[in-house]
Amino acid sequence: MENQQKFSNSKEVITFLAQTFPKCFSLEGEAKPLKIGIFQELSERLKEDDRVSKTLLRASLRHYTNSWRYLHSVKEGSFRIDLDGNQGDAIEKEHADHALKQLTESKAKVAEKRKLNNASKPKPEKKSSKEKREKQNQTQFKGTKPAKHKQIKQPPPEKLTESNLVVGTEVTVKVGKSPLPATITDISKDEVHVQLQTGMIVKVQADNLRLARPKR
Repeated sequence: MENQQKFSNSKEVITFLAQTFPKCFSLEGEAKPLKIGIFQELSERLKEDDRVSKTLLRASLRHYTNSWRYLHSVKEGSFRIDLDGNQGDAIEKEHADHALKQLTESKAKVAEKRKLNNASKPKPEKKSSKEKREKQNQTQFKGTKPAKHKQIKQPPPEKLTESNLVVGTEVTVKVGKSPLPATITDISKDEVHVQLQTGMIVKVQADNLRLARPKR
C-alpha cells in the first residue's frame, strides 16, 4: 500500500468503507445502525492501511452517522451490526429518541434557512395585474412605442476567498440550471463538500461556489 495515495476527505473515506465493508456501510438507500465501538473495530481492521488516519476516520464516521439517512435507521426494533453485517444489540429507546431529536432539529434548521431565503426574495407580480396595466398603457399611448423598462442588474455573487473558504460558510452552488443555497461542510486540497438544504452532500470545485447574498 506504499504507492496508494492517502485519503484527503470524509467522502473518500466513506466511499472506501462502503467498498471494503459493504454489509456495514452504504452510499445510498437505507442505512444500517452501527455497533457501539465500531471505531475501535475499524481501527484494528485498518491498522495496516496507511491511506486513512485515525483523525480522518473518526471525522468520517461522525459525518456518516449525522446524515439524515443514517439517523432514520436508528429506531426501536432495529439492531446494530458489525463490519461483517452480523446482527448485534437492539437499539435502545434512549438512542432512538436521541437520533429522532437530532433528525428533527436538523430538518428544522434546513426549513428555517429555506424560509428565510424565500422571505428575502421579492414576491412575483400577479399576472392579472401586470396584464391589466399593460393593456391600460397600450390604450393610453396608442400609436406610440411603449417605453422599455430598464432592468436593474444585480451585481454578480462574489467568489470565495481564503478568508471565507471555511466550514460553515453559506454559499450558492449551481446544480442543474439554478444556483442553490448550501453550507460548506468539508474542505480538502482539490475540492469542497457542501450540504444542500435537502441534506444532500455534493462535491464541487471552489471556483464553482459563490457567497450567498446577505439576508435583508
